[in-house]
Amino acid sequence: MSKNNKESQNSEIDIETPKDKSRRKLLTNTAYSAAGVGAVCAFLPFIDSMNPSDDVQALASIEVDISSIPLGEEKKVMWRGKPVFIKHRTPKEIEEAKKVPLIELKDPQEDAQRVKPGKEQWLVTIGICTHLGCVPIGGQGEYKGWFCPCHGSVYDTSARIRKGPAPTNLEIPPYEFISDNIIKIG
Repeated sequence: MSKNNKESQNSEIDIETPKDKSRRKLLTNTAYSAAGVGAVCAFLPFIDSMNPSDDVQALASIEVDISSIPLGEEKKVMWRGKPVFIKHRTPKEIEEAKKVPLIELKDPQEDAQRVKPGKEQWLVTIGICTHLGCVPIGGQGEYKGWFCPCHGSVYDTSARIRKGPAPTNLEIPPYEFISDNIIKIG
């Protein structure tokens, strides 16, 4: 009888009611949910650590007073560790830049695409040669724009490559006019 008793006990234990299945499912789902929430809570500080620090964000943009830049001259400022040239172009320089046929340019771009509408006299460009990263000299070269003495790249008054090994025009950073005399770069 003891054998029958054991068998009857085992068969009672093996029988699972729908109520037991739903309890087990509830406990399993609760455990998975708690583990998922815990993983997310542990992962969020890691993601947050990838955000730039406050001192880096402060350098992300600069404001420059352009009222002291005389006509025909430029000012060099530093933004994110890069030189930025702000050129106050003369009407003659603007006209010459507009007249250049795009077919003559290695990296075709109209002058109007490189300046802000209504502020064509101001050209803002990153002062790093697109060939090997040298800093071009302003007011130099055949086109009186910028000249890179390292390898001979020549840019016009719209900072477009005209001659030399540089593959593209000088880069235009993101900028906006806050007022007539203040430019925000970045």
